[in-house]
Amino acid sequence: MDELFLKSVPILEKIEQAGFEAYFVGGSVRDYILGRAINDVDIATSATPLEIKEVFPNTADIGIDHGTVLAITPSGTYEITTFRTEGGYSDFRRPDSVQFVRSLTEDLQRRDFTMNAIAMDKGGNIIDPFNGRRDLSEQRIITVGNPHERFHEDALRMMRALRFVSQLGFELDHDTFHSLQVNAPIIGKIAVERILVEFEKLMAGTYKKRAIALLLESGLYQYLPKLSDKKDHLKNVLNLPLHHLKAAELWSVIMVKTKDDEMEAALRAWKLPLKTIRNIQRIVQLIKQEPSFEKSSFEVFQAGHDLTVQAAKVKASLTGGNVIEAEESGQQQYEALTIKTMSELDVTGTDLVNWRQEKPGPWVKAYLEMIVKAVLDGELRNDKEEIMRWLVKCNLS
Repeated sequence: MDELFLKSVPILEKIEQAGFEAYFVGGSVRDYILGRAINDVDIATSATPLEIKEVFPNTADIGIDHGTVLAITPSGTYEITTFRTEGGYSDFRRPDSVQFVRSLTEDLQRRDFTMNAIAMDKGGNIIDPFNGRRDLSEQRIITVGNPHERFHEDALRMMRALRFVSQLGFELDHDTFHSLQVNAPIIGKIAVERILVEFEKLMAGTYKKRAIALLLESGLYQYLPKLSDKKDHLKNVLNLPLHHLKAAELWSVIMVKTKDDEMEAALRAWKLPLKTIRNIQRIVQLIKQEPSFEKSSFEVFQAGHDLTVQAAKVKASLTGGNVIEAEESGQQQYEALTIKTMSELDVTGTDLVNWRQEKPGPWVKAYLEMIVKAVLDGELRNDKEEIMRWLVKCNLS
């Protein structure tokens, strides 16, 4: 087994020694079967939360109403969840009631997709009552049981299905996709913040184009913030090289291609952090600049390393260029700058005030910018005495 599983085996053994069942479940088992990296493990057990608290002396109640207890042990912290069934989903998100059960199969039956309804015991033996391993082998995403019921239990599962397409490159089962088409409107019942998490994971996947195409084909896009009338524009995004673009860069591409005149309103509708919104706005501003910002050392200086690289990548994507080469070019342009921050300039605003014997004002910033431009363009060496002489020569001192 994976080292992370082996490290966690003593937790399962301790639960079993107390007379209960315990298994690894969910995404960690799926990724282990696929040979993908595993970051953490989820443990499911027949023990109730109170019974788990008796097994482990140091715990925290992180979701005890839904059966989850955090066990704090010398080897690490582990989320341990009681087998459960769920009843009624009036808000299309959370179960109206939870009932703890002793059956692993009943617990796996409530999960979203067959590939996530697989368990593994401490010896590495797979328990797979819903043929999830077969579906992994066939690279197929299919719900556990009736897809209509699964999506009505939690409408976010529709976004998760597309996110898994993007991450794994799998195909959506026909009935699952049809149900997604039929039930697309109920995604509007889900908080935007939770949709955003899945959408950004989708955008980060290797097969994001396939997932975006399904987003459009299914009609789900119509119920996402500010995208209801953007189908043709989003189709244009599919024609672009999107590999190696990070979230802010992809948002920038989408904003340009959807020709959204109210960019800030659109991004705010997605509940993106203000810092991220400002970053995207600046990227779009840079790539729309004429002449190109890349031709001006001062523009690169003002943008800084990260924005220069991000804007270069976005511009390459929008023009069908090589994104990796653009990234390298942006880094080289920034590294070639004589100075990279205002603090590296050999004069300060205080120096200028002292030289001119004049009160501080907007003129200080204007002078510093002129000096920076001259230094960056190679007209002036970054040396305090030489800068002073240059100011005198230009009748600026």
